[in-house]
Amino acid sequence: MAEIRNCPSCGEFFNYTGVRDVCYKCAQREEDMYQIVYRFLRKRENRAATVDRIVEATGVEEEVLYKWVRKGRLHPAVFPNLGYPCDNCGKITNKGKLCQDCQDDLKSELRTFEAAQEFREDIKRREKGTYLAEQKD
Repeated sequence: MAEIRNCPSCGEFFNYTGVRDVCYKCAQREEDMYQIVYRFLRKRENRAATVDRIVEATGVEEEVLYKWVRKGRLHPAVFPNLGYPCDNCGKITNKGKLCQDCQDDLKSELRTFEAAQEFREDIKRREKGTYLAEQKD
């Protein structure tokens, strides 16, 4: 079911149905900007353009470019210098929410945490062990 939301770009009310996150007018404006960017990137000499170069040449905001890469409208496989900021450190990545360095750090911290947890559980098991008292005859 649709709900009424304010467009994050222009502030107008629109029916949010889950398809678009902006109003119709802003979606049309984004589509026009996308066509400009896509025409720019289709030229062989511009395929390796960085985000800064695309912003400079087309006037499209960085955040909009990042949104298109996240949604898969612009593919880093075709345009190798495109990406979006890592949610943790801000380094440019082109898949997932975290860059490879942050993923590796997180995995390392998880391994350390799991090892510490296993160590604590092992100590609890040892302390809980059964003690037998010697019988004297």
